[in-house]
Amino acid sequence: MNVSTLQTCFNIREPFCIIAGPCSAESSRQVIETARKLRNIPFVKVFRAGIWKPRTHPSDFEGVGARGLAWMKKVREETGLLPAIEVARPVHVEQALKNNIDILWIGARTTVNPFLVQEISEALAGTDVTVMVKNPLNPDLGTWVGAMERLNKNGIRKIVAIHRGFSFFRRSPFRNAPMWEIPIELKRLYAKLPVIVDPSHICGKKDLLVKVSQRAIDLEMDGLMIETHIHPSQAKTDREQQITPEALKRLVSRLVFREKQLRKDFREKPAQLRTEIDKLDWELLDILSRRMEIVKEIGVYKKENNITILQIKRWREIIENRLMNGKNLGLEKAFLQKLLEIVHDESIRVQTRIINNEEREQ
Repeated sequence: MNVSTLQTCFNIREPFCIIAGPCSAESSRQVIETARKLRNIPFVKVFRAGIWKPRTHPSDFEGVGARGLAWMKKVREETGLLPAIEVARPVHVEQALKNNIDILWIGARTTVNPFLVQEISEALAGTDVTVMVKNPLNPDLGTWVGAMERLNKNGIRKIVAIHRGFSFFRRSPFRNAPMWEIPIELKRLYAKLPVIVDPSHICGKKDLLVKVSQRAIDLEMDGLMIETHIHPSQAKTDREQQITPEALKRLVSRLVFREKQLRKDFREKPAQLRTEIDKLDWELLDILSRRMEIVKEIGVYKKENNITILQIKRWREIIENRLMNGKNLGLEKAFLQKLLEIVHDESIRVQTRIINNEEREQ
C-alpha cells in the first residue's frame, strides 16, 4: 500500500492525535457542547460521532441519519476540530462528501465484508478524503489489510488503521481483546501507515481506559480514539464506555508521552545489539541446517543396515554431555534441555520419514 503519514492525513503538525466525541450524535446541542469542551484538550484534533449506527437489533437506536451532518459541519466551523463519521454504504459516502466531512471511517462490521468495502472504495474514487479503517471483529490481519488495499487501489492515499480490539469468547477484563501482536505486525509490514488505538471499544468500560491508552503510547501507536459525551449516563449507545470531556482531560494529563529524541537515543545501543543478534541467528540457522543434513545421512545409513531409529544410549550421552557443556557456558539447564529435546524430536521425525520412504525434495 502507498499510504500517507499521519501528519498528512489529519493536516496537523503533531505526530500524536486524539480523536474524541460521542459514540452517537444524538442532538445538535449534545454534539456542539461536547465539541466546545473538547477543543482545548491537548492532542484532540478530530471530533468523532456516529451518524448512522450499525446495531444488532433493529429496535435499537440506529443514529439520527443525514440530518446530523449539519451538526458536524458546525463543529468544524465553530471549534476547528475535524469532523469524522462512520460510513457503511455508498450513499453514506455521497452524503458525507456533499457536506464536506473531512474524515470517514469504516467500522469493524463493514471491514469484514469485501463487497461493501469495494462499493465504498468505488464511491470514494477520485477524492482526497482521509479514510480510517477499523479492524474486523475477528483477529484476521489479512482481512484488515485487504480492506485498506481496496481503498488504495481506488486511489485513496490518506488511510489510517484503527485498532479497536477483537471479539474474544474467553473470560476477559476487556470488551474486545487487544491482541497487541496484530497491530504491531501491521506497523511492521506498513511502516508509514498510521495506527490509532480505540481504547473505548477495547475496554468497554471506563476504569481500564488509562491503562490501555498508556499501553498504546508505549507501543508507539499514533493516536487514540476515545468516546466522549457530555452526559455519558444518558447516552443512547455504549454509555458504559463513554467519559465526559473533563474525564478525558484528566486521562490525558495522566499519560506519559516519550519525546522522540529520547526514544532515538535509547534505541542506538539496542539497535547495535539487535544487529549482532540478527547475525548470530543466521549462524544458528546455518548450523541447524547443516546438522539436519548429517541427520539425514545417518538415517540413510540406519535404513541400509536395518538399525533402529532411536539409540537411547546415544541420546543419554548427548543430554549429559550437552548439559554439562551448557552449564559451563552459563546456559540454564531447563532452557537447554528443552532446546535439545526439540532438536532431537525433529531428528527422529526426519529419520522416520527416510526409513518409511517418505523423504521428499524440500
